[in-house]
Amino acid sequence: MWDYTDKVLEFFYNPKNQGTLEDKGETGIKVAVGEVGSIACGDALRLHIKVDEDTNKILDARFQTFGCTSAIASSEALVELVKGKTIDEALKISNKEIADYLGGLPQEKMHCSVMGQEALEAAISNYKGIPLAVHDEDDEGAIICTCFGITEPKIKRIVKDNKLTTAEEVTNFIKAGGGCGTCLATIDDIIIENQRNLAHTATTTSNNGSTNGSISNKPLTPVQKIALIQKTLDEEIRPILMADGGDVELYDVDGDRIRVILQGACGSCSSSLATLKNAIEAKLRERISPNVTVEEVNN
Repeated sequence: MWDYTDKVLEFFYNPKNQGTLEDKGETGIKVAVGEVGSIACGDALRLHIKVDEDTNKILDARFQTFGCTSAIASSEALVELVKGKTIDEALKISNKEIADYLGGLPQEKMHCSVMGQEALEAAISNYKGIPLAVHDEDDEGAIICTCFGITEPKIKRIVKDNKLTTAEEVTNFIKAGGGCGTCLATIDDIIIENQRNLAHTATTTSNNGSTNGSISNKPLTPVQKIALIQKTLDEEIRPILMADGGDVELYDVDGDRIRVILQGACGSCSSSLATLKNAIEAKLRERISPNVTVEEVNN
């Protein structure tokens, strides 16, 4: 059984905001509806919001949810959070805020909070009378998870917004990879790309604001470290080696021990040790850590 908080169980057993809102034609009042998910995939949420058109304030909200304990509790939490807020304020509500309002959700159920956030965005777009534009790009990219119809842009956004570092976490948040599993390797690639971008941002920030040109003092995660090592090799070391007919390939990373394969002229050069230490190790110590050691692996 899932380890639910008391708040989750309270909202599941005693939801106060379940139901619908009818547009009664009141002057200056508009009821809008946003719907996400599908019963076929196991979760579906229809959110109704009642808005004062003069102030853009959400006067009331109701939900209809088909799903598990977490889905219903997340929907109830969402309604509690949006009541009394303006449209602009409501748009700032994240799935993390929904989960935090409940005192947390099991990692495997975080997709329920994401569904709530997306239903709110859909309802607000309906209120404004415009196509869903907040994450419209999610539907425009290639589908990565065919089981649940989830696109590459959506996976990238969820990974970035929630700082996810494993494919399992992605599955927990949006179900991608939770079916046949054939897309898990691609999800891993997306995560590595995000970590590489984060590492690049950290390097850029540090280069602009520190004295030694290295990344900030905040420890890198293993994935961030590998991404930054690969980026440094690709952008700062390989071009120099390739100009002399050589090349280098990352083979393995074990803590601060980095193993590489020297190729081309570098592999057969009598001064390969100097290349290893002076050109590669020195640069990686500058970018990664002063404790880094670089070793050659015979190909």
